[in-house]
Amino acid sequence: MKTFISYLLLYIVLSTGIAKSQVSTKDTPQVLEDLFDRLVDNYNDSDRIRINDSIRIILDGYVKSDTVFTHRFTNLRYLGQIMSPDSLIKIITWNLVLENESGRYFCYFIIKQDPGGKNMIYRLSASYNDDPVRTDTTYSEPNWYGALYYDLKPCIIDNRRCWVLLGIDYGNFFISRKIIEVLNFSTDNSIIFGRKWFASGEELKYREVFEYASNAMMSLRFRSDSSIIFDHLVPFSDSHKNDRQYYGPDYSSDEYSFENGIWKLTMNVDARNKE
Repeated sequence: MKTFISYLLLYIVLSTGIAKSQVSTKDTPQVLEDLFDRLVDNYNDSDRIRINDSIRIILDGYVKSDTVFTHRFTNLRYLGQIMSPDSLIKIITWNLVLENESGRYFCYFIIKQDPGGKNMIYRLSASYNDDPVRTDTTYSEPNWYGALYYDLKPCIIDNRRCWVLLGIDYGNFFISRKIIEVLNFSTDNSIIFGRKWFASGEELKYREVFEYASNAMMSLRFRSDSSIIFDHLVPFSDSHKNDRQYYGPDYSSDEYSFENGIWKLTMNVDARNKE
């Protein structure tokens, strides 16, 4: 926790001039809340970048702290914080919206190690991208496409642990994307995004990506540990077929279910809870 406190003291001293003796760790949530509020309310790109740099300094210390797996910030609506059900991985994400240049995503993956071991921390960032996220390849830390992850489930395959992630990407002004992703690691502990695991008709994809109008809303959620259910997307009219900026839900549902070591797509399922 000492490193975290040092980063927080550095930020507060530089930005406000408050004496170190007046600062305690209980100030941290309020400092972050104020910074995120300023990030939203400020319309100057250079100021937003400066404010975001302060957020990164604080969170850089926080993810190294010995309480990162037991603590959760409250009242931070613009900071994503999710923990896997097996309590082995925590993901922290947020995005920076800019007026005159591409926005950016920021993400921390914190992997819990054995008691006494130092947690593994991965720091990722990516600029908004108009291009679609590919489904025919893996991604790695350097070429991460950028997204906000909001849920995850662990999965064991070939005696190796991985996690299925659900995320959203606002990188295109006209099109929103929701993503079913697989997070796993190479033998040298490098991050690998994707696994040839999603069977959609004759096609076997590394991930599933849904594209729809930015002013529409799409549901994508885990129904169980072995089921992912989501809205079926259709064009608003026949004239807009294959133009994803004019797609939205039609109030029916589709599902990926994990069967025989693969995620298989089933169309038109009953979305009501089975119980």
